[in-house]
Amino acid sequence: MSKKAATIIAIPAISFSIFVFSCFGLSEIVKSEKEELFRQLEIFSDALTIVKEDYVEDAKPKDLIYGALKGMLSALDPYSQFLDPDTYNELKVDTEGQFGGLGIEITIQDGLLTVVTPIEGTPAWDAGIKPGDKIVKIEGEITRDITLIEAVKKLRGKPDEPVNLTVLREPENKLLEFKVVRAVIKITDIKEALILEDDIAYIRLTEFRENTPKDFSGILDDLNRQGMQALILDLRNNPGGLLDAAIKVTEKFIQPGKLLVYTKGRKPSQNIEFFSKEKNPLLDVPIVVLINQGSASGSEIVAAALQDYKRAIILGKKSFGKGSVQTIVPLSDGSAIRLTTSKYYTASGKEIHNKGVIPDIEVGELALEKADYLGEQAEELEQVFEKLSKEEEQQEDREKEDFYKRDNQIMHAIDVLKAVRIYGKLSG
Repeated sequence: MSKKAATIIAIPAISFSIFVFSCFGLSEIVKSEKEELFRQLEIFSDALTIVKEDYVEDAKPKDLIYGALKGMLSALDPYSQFLDPDTYNELKVDTEGQFGGLGIEITIQDGLLTVVTPIEGTPAWDAGIKPGDKIVKIEGEITRDITLIEAVKKLRGKPDEPVNLTVLREPENKLLEFKVVRAVIKITDIKEALILEDDIAYIRLTEFRENTPKDFSGILDDLNRQGMQALILDLRNNPGGLLDAAIKVTEKFIQPGKLLVYTKGRKPSQNIEFFSKEKNPLLDVPIVVLINQGSASGSEIVAAALQDYKRAIILGKKSFGKGSVQTIVPLSDGSAIRLTTSKYYTASGKEIHNKGVIPDIEVGELALEKADYLGEQAEELEQVFEKLSKEEEQQEDREKEDFYKRDNQIMHAIDVLKAVRIYGKLSG
C-alpha cells in the first residue's frame, strides 16, 4: 500500500475517533449535569423535611412548595414568575383595556420596583410620576423583594381609591411622596396625528394594541392626502404592547421580505424570525423617530428596525431595554409558570434586552426647574410657577396647534427633517 493510500485511510479513522470522543464527552457532560441536579434536589428535600418537622408552626406542604417555586422563578430574572391559581385566573381575565389603576408600566430593575413609563392622561402621569422612578413603598410597605404580579395587585383596585407611594428619584437623589387616586384606565393608542409645519407630519403612538395597525394605516393615508412630505413618529413613553401590532407598524416603512426582528432561545422552537410583508410600504418619506427612557419592548423593536435599515433617524434618549419573551406554562393544579424563554434581537444582530436602542442623535428634554439656591424665595417662585401653569392650561386650547413648539425634542426633529429635505434637493 502506498503512503498516499495510507493517508487517505487514516483521515476517516481519525475523524471517526474524534466523533466518538465528542459524543462520549457530550454524554459525560449530560450525565454530570443530571448528577448535579439530583445532588441539589437532595439538599432541597432535606431542607423541606427540616422545615416541615422543626418549624415553630405547622407549615402546609402546598405553602412550602409554592414558596419554593416563587423563589426559584424570581431568582432567574424580573419577568419570570410563579403564578398561583388565583393570580393565574386574574391574568386570564379580559380587561378590555379598562381597569382601576394608576396608569403606569412597571418592572423590576436592579432589585427595585421601577417605573418604565406613566401612561399619558392617567392619574400617575398627572401626579408627576416619571420613567425611572423607583417605587420603594406602597401604602407604607417596603417593596423590597416584591414580584411584578404582587405589585400590580397592590396598585390596582377600585376606582377613586387613593394609593400612597414613596418614590426614589435617583437623578435628584430625593424621596418623594405621591397620593395617586385610582381611575378606570382607558388606553388610546394614537394620541396625535397632524401636519405641524412645512408638510412635516407628526404621529404619537402611546401603545401597540389590536387595532393600532389598522388605525395607523388610515392615519397615514389621511396625512398623505394632506400633503405629508416628512414624518415624526413619537414613541416616547410607549411601553410596547402587542408584538404583532408593532411588526405591522414597522413594515409600513420597510421593503417586503426584510427581516425586522428575531427571537433567540435555547431551543430551536424558540428561534423565530419576523419579516416585513407590507406590499406597498411608504419608502420615499424621511422619518425621525423619537424615543426616551420610557420607550420599551414593541416601541424598541420599531425604532431598532427602522434604524437598522437606515429608514429613520432615531432622536432622543436611550430606550428602556425590555427585549425578552415570556411564555406562560399551565401546571396541573391550576397554577402556572411565567418563564423567560427567549430574547429579541434586531435585524443586525444587536440584543435589545438590558441594552436599549441608542439614538442616532441624543437630545434631552428641557424643563424649567426651581433653583435650589433661591432659598427663601423658593416658595414665592413656586407660586409664580403655579400661576404660569394655570395660564398655560387656559391657553392650551387656543394654542393646541403650536404645542410642539414647547417640545425641545420635536423641534430638533423638525430641524433634522428640514435639513434632510434640503440635502435631498441639493444632491438630486
